[in-house]
Amino acid sequence: MTRFLVVLTDVRPVNGHERDERTTPERRRQVVGASSREAAERIAGAFMALGMVRAGRQRVKVIAVGRRPRHPAS
Repeated sequence: MTRFLVVLTDVRPVNGHERDERTTPERRRQVVGASSREAAERIAGAFMALGMVRAGRQRVKVIAVGRRPRHPAS
């Protein structure tokens, strides 16, 4: 079963030419778990209605976690 995380983060200024979430992730404001893609998209839609997101100072990310391979390795 695939679970989803909906993450609300602060947008950070660009340092150089790239943003690497693995080495310097954005500051998280809110993290909400969802058990289905539809639920995650509804939560993300609610976050996208926030003024800080609409102004471009925060962003919303939907991340799939806990995926299982479709064809298990033999």
